[in-house]
Amino acid sequence: MKDTDLKRIEGHLKRTFNTGGIILKPRPKQNDSAEVYVGDEFIGVVFEDEDEEGSFMFEMAILAEDLPD
Repeated sequence: MKDTDLKRIEGHLKRTFNTGGIILKPRPKQNDSAEVYVGDEFIGVVFEDEDEEGSFMFEMAILAEDLPD
């Protein structure tokens, strides 16, 4: 992903989730995606949308062990 795309997506996520702590980091061996962090905690991945140029998809897993009882 281009640096300009990373900055645009990062800004969108910060506004959407109302937090300045979101950081996007390029994935070492993938050119079409970036890792999403809140502070030091990995929360998901953003991918380029193959069906619509200029669009992206955010994928976040919520594990049972992370949910309160």
